[in-house]
Amino acid sequence: MPRLPAKLVLEDGRVFHGESFGSSGTRTGEACFNTSMTGYQEVLTDPSYCGQIVAMTCPHIGNYGINAVDEESSQPHVRGFVIEELCRLPSNWRSEESLEDYLQRWNVIGLQGVDTRALTRHLRVEGAMRAVLSTDPGLSDAEAAAIAAASEGTLGMDFVREVTTGARYRWDPEDQLSGVWSLQRPLPATSGQLLNACSEHFEPLSPARRHVVAYDFGIKRNILRRLRQNGLSVDVVPASTSAADVLAMNPDGIFLSNGPGDPSALGSIHAEVRKLLGRKPVFAICLGHQILGHALGGRTFKLRFGHRGGNQPVQDLRTGQVAITSQNHGYAVDPDSLPSGVEVTHINLNDGTVEGLRHRDYPMLSIQYHPEAAPGPHDARYFFSEFANLIEESAHRV
Repeated sequence: MPRLPAKLVLEDGRVFHGESFGSSGTRTGEACFNTSMTGYQEVLTDPSYCGQIVAMTCPHIGNYGINAVDEESSQPHVRGFVIEELCRLPSNWRSEESLEDYLQRWNVIGLQGVDTRALTRHLRVEGAMRAVLSTDPGLSDAEAAAIAAASEGTLGMDFVREVTTGARYRWDPEDQLSGVWSLQRPLPATSGQLLNACSEHFEPLSPARRHVVAYDFGIKRNILRRLRQNGLSVDVVPASTSAADVLAMNPDGIFLSNGPGDPSALGSIHAEVRKLLGRKPVFAICLGHQILGHALGGRTFKLRFGHRGGNQPVQDLRTGQVAITSQNHGYAVDPDSLPSGVEVTHINLNDGTVEGLRHRDYPMLSIQYHPEAAPGPHDARYFFSEFANLIEESAHRV
């Protein structure tokens, strides 16, 4: 099938030519890169990528296709997807659809044939920048660069309103196989689709002992699975939910999720989270961690090119232990802005930025990275059990 020429044009005028796959048209967004070797489907469906054109540094993408179980939300959220080489014929027993068909179904423009090493080096030197991804042959490079320079980017943007749930709901894993069981061992290739697989290949969940309310700033499904696997039933609420409404639900703990955009643009959310501090145990991830930093009186700043991938080294300052973590963020908490009652517990070993916080008086923990992985290493998975333990300890003190 003939493919349309396409290009990625950055706001500084740098142009990367290739050919399109998936949908066609013109899109704007912030160009960034992800260094994960696998997990392109989880990247596509992570709401934290709303507003961004994502380039994968791994050169061969699409080789294991797409399946319904691995989606982190109900649809892709990226503005565009840039790769070096597309695998047109996926080969995996779990595959239900090709990457190209998936992007076409969701009207996402893909660009292949790009030297993603050159693109990544450029963004590392010059910083993440606004860009245009287009299949329009009549759009000149200069015009595209001008459109990119005039586009919104992420600075000062509230993308949470685009990805948060419209109404409160109970995460009920009993209604979906991927939530009821955690995969215990590989299924045979003859078993058919994973959603119809026999339950004997999965490990049943333990009973829910405690109840948490999760703010949805762009929450990933695997976060919900991990919370439930640690004995926590979860009610998910919209990002605009007031502290009073959350406390009226009488939760044992409160979770602040990941999400997209600039945390400094979420002043009304900072104010509501501030009202929750000290009232219930709080666990925050990624954007939730940044929102918590603001609620505590701190500030955030934009990173030069962000941390996105499954190979970010983080050190626990209390123990000296290093974990390899999965990350996806373009902002960080300014440690010098935090009040004296807040302790920085983790730092990124690549650039020294804040990766974890605790409060000396409140039952609270937050991390900048993704302990649920999906994709990525499982080094930080223990934070979900730490949250469950924090809830138990707080309940026994009451």
